[in-house]
Amino acid sequence: MTPASPSSPRGRPGLISRCAGAVRAHGPELLESGRMALESVRAHKLRSSLTLLGVMVGVFSIILVMTTMRALQRTIETEISNLGANTFQIQRWPAISFGGPDEWEKYARRQRITLSTVRAVEEKATLALNVGAQETFWGGQAISRFDKTPPNIDLIGATPGAFPARNWILREGRPLGEADIGSARDVCVLGATLEKTLFPFGSALGDRVKLNGIPYQVVGVLERKGALVGGDQDNFAVIPITTGLNRYGQAWRSLELLVQARGAAEFDETVEQVRGILRTVRKVPPGAEDDFEVFSNDSLIGQFRSFTLAARAGVGAISSIALLAAGIGIMNIMLVSVTERTREIGIRRAIGARKRNILMQFLTEAVVLCELGGVAGVLLGLIAGNIAARLLKLPMVIPVDWVILGLLICSVVGVVFGVYPARKAANLDPVDSLRYE
Repeated sequence: MTPASPSSPRGRPGLISRCAGAVRAHGPELLESGRMALESVRAHKLRSSLTLLGVMVGVFSIILVMTTMRALQRTIETEISNLGANTFQIQRWPAISFGGPDEWEKYARRQRITLSTVRAVEEKATLALNVGAQETFWGGQAISRFDKTPPNIDLIGATPGAFPARNWILREGRPLGEADIGSARDVCVLGATLEKTLFPFGSALGDRVKLNGIPYQVVGVLERKGALVGGDQDNFAVIPITTGLNRYGQAWRSLELLVQARGAAEFDETVEQVRGILRTVRKVPPGAEDDFEVFSNDSLIGQFRSFTLAARAGVGAISSIALLAAGIGIMNIMLVSVTERTREIGIRRAIGARKRNILMQFLTEAVVLCELGGVAGVLLGLIAGNIAARLLKLPMVIPVDWVILGLLICSVVGVVFGVYPARKAANLDPVDSLRYE
């Protein structure tokens, strides 16, 4: 029979066995240190409370802001995702920009996206499933024979291809057709909220409404999408884009081009095809940058997350100052505790406690102090953050990742600022400690 190797289960214990043995050996000591730390907090309630306050404020500020921002981010990302599946949008201006006047002047010099540009893409984009265009013409009041609205209604001009691209689903009636566009008819499709306001007792289909004082016949009603942080996304009317351009002017307008790919696999190829068509139609020189912006749901969400990342980093930097001050306070209070308990340390050393035991005791006390403040800060931050979310009509959230990170930071603060007092306690001379009065 061959002898067992040192790393085999029959030889020297493996890594798992050694770890389990260490846990069994140090478990009771950790529990005892934790119990003594809690007793120390109870014995000095006022001092401990003032010490915990700094940690609590630091963690509270992080969790409060992150909870509110997570609720806002979730809502805005849902609102941004209003394009249909596999759809991208092209327009003259960027969706999100943080540049100065020079950058906006560059965008202003770009060519407009006209209806003829949209028609060229419709004819040549063979990979696209749907191509459409839209433009917001007016915001004002809508009137029916039953009721009228506040002056907060959006009037949107669109082509038939905009309906699937914008994920506008018909509840009843029909969408706008090519005949409506070609003849610039006075017809409209209503959002669900607008229809409910103007026709509270029945269907709007076939009836007439006045938008900006001009009568339109209702040919369709859209399915409800619901309210978001930016307002009610069903409170609008859609008219033929040619009707809007003829009525509200087109010389200075740049349309938004909407393109829906046939599927996720063809999405990138469709983007490149449409980009090439637009560069050719708009006579962009080879090697020059595009004079238009292309974005999708994913790119918009990515830009928004980049913006919120900077905000989160700023909040973290500000909160770290509070945590640093709290850490200094904990170090100070632990040094005072070491001085007050010098005789206790001497007695423990006299009855067999080693330096490691004393070090573990005071280090555990520092971590427990930080964690108590951290838990209080997390709870208060979650409560305050969700109250703020409800006041802003946002969904309630619990940022689990930031809760874990906040508590982890508290442990790190406790260890970093508790090491020096713990080492000082562990290195006290037992004889001198017993003589200490």
